Amino acid sequence: MNVPTMNWSYPTAVKFGVGRIKELADHAKAVGMKAPLLVTDKALAALPITAEALAALEAGGLGKALFSEVDANPTEANMAAGIAVYKAGGHDGVICFGGGSALDLGKMIALMAGQRADLSVWDLEDIGDWWTRADAAKIAPIIAVPTTAGTGSEVGRAGVLTNATTHKKKIIFHPALMPKVTICDPALTVGMPKFITAGTGMDALAHCLEAYCSPFYHPMSQGIALEGMRLVFENLPKVYANPGDLEARAHMMSAAAMGAVAFQKGLGAIHSLSHPIGAVYNTHHGTTNAVVMPMVLDFNRPAIEERLTRAAAYIGIAGGFEGFRAAVMDLRKTLAIPATLTALGVTNPDLAMLTEMALEDPSCGGNPIEMNAANTRALFEACL
Repeated sequence: MNVPTMNWSYPTAVKFGVGRIKELADHAKAVGMKAPLLVTDKALAALPITAEALAALEAGGLGKALFSEVDANPTEANMAAGIAVYKAGGHDGVICFGGGSALDLGKMIALMAGQRADLSVWDLEDIGDWWTRADAAKIAPIIAVPTTAGTGSEVGRAGVLTNATTHKKKIIFHPALMPKVTICDPALTVGMPKFITAGTGMDALAHCLEAYCSPFYHPMSQGIALEGMRLVFENLPKVYANPGDLEARAHMMSAAAMGAVAFQKGLGAIHSLSHPIGAVYNTHHGTTNAVVMPMVLDFNRPAIEERLTRAAAYIGIAGGFEGFRAAVMDLRKTLAIPATLTALGVTNPDLAMLTEMALEDPSCGGNPIEMNAANTRALFEACL
C-alpha cells in the first residue's frame, strides 16, 4: 500500500482509581488554578458527589464556585451564561464535572471566555485549520472529572455544541481543549440512573465499533477500539445489573476513554444519524446510538463483515458477523434500549431535513460505505 501521512494524538495525564476525587484541589493547583469554576449539569449539581468535589476544592483553598445551567444537548446560550459567571467570578480555570454534556460545555467556556469579542464559537468548528483562529494563550486550563462512562470527552480535544437556531450539532476543536489532568474515579459513576448507565455505555461501544470499522489508517486506535469493545460487552451488563460493582465500573471508565482515543481514526453512520436526531428531538446521545446501531451494521455489512468476524473471535462471540450483531441485539435487550427511533419518541420526522443534516455531519466521512442522499434517507427509514 501507499504509506499514508497522518496526524495522531494521545491522551493527557489520567489519574485513575477509586477515591481519587480527593486529589482534585492538588491537581487544580498544579496546573495553575487559584479560582476554578466547576461546571456540571442541573441534576448532578444536587448530588453528594458534586458536594464532595466542591468540598475538596474548598479545603484546598480554591473556593467552591459552581455553574450548572447545562442542558442535555448544550447550546451557545448555556455557554454564554457560563462565560458570564466565569468572568463575574474572576475565575482562572474550569473543572468539567459530569457526563458528556457538562464536559463539553465546560470546555467551551474555557475556550471562549478569553477570546476577542468578534470571534464566534462557530468559527472554531472542526474544519481544516479553523482552530487556529483562536488565541491559544487565552484558553483557560481544564481539568476533567467524568461521572459517566460513555463519551470519553475527558481525553478529547473537542466538544459538541448544539446551535439553538439551526438545531445542528457542531464539533468545536482546539488542541488546548485537551484537559491538563483527568480524574477517573469509578466510584463517581455508581449513582448513575440505570438508563444513563445503559446509554453512556452504549455510546462507548459505538465509539469503539465505529473506530474499528473506519476505513482510515490508524493501527494503534484499531487495537484500542478492539479491546474497548471487549470491555463493554463483558462489563456493561454487570454494572447495569449491579451498580455497585466497582471493578466493572472501572473497566467501563477505561472503555469510555479508549473509545474517545480510538475515534480519532474515524466515526461513521451511527453518529451522523444520532447527531441530528439528538439536536432536533433532544434524545439522549448514547441511547440514540444504541437504537440505530443494528441498522447501521446491516447497512455497512458488505464492507465490514470480515473485520467484525475477526473482532467477534477476539471478544469471544461465536458466529462471525451474525454472532456480533446478535450480541448487540442481546445487549440492547438487557439494557432496555428502545427498538426503533419511533419507540424512542421520534415521530413524524422530517426525513429530508435529517438526511441533509446527517450528510453535513463530519462523522459520515468515516463510514465504511459512502453515504449519499438516497441511502442515508433509506437508513433513517430503516431505523423507524
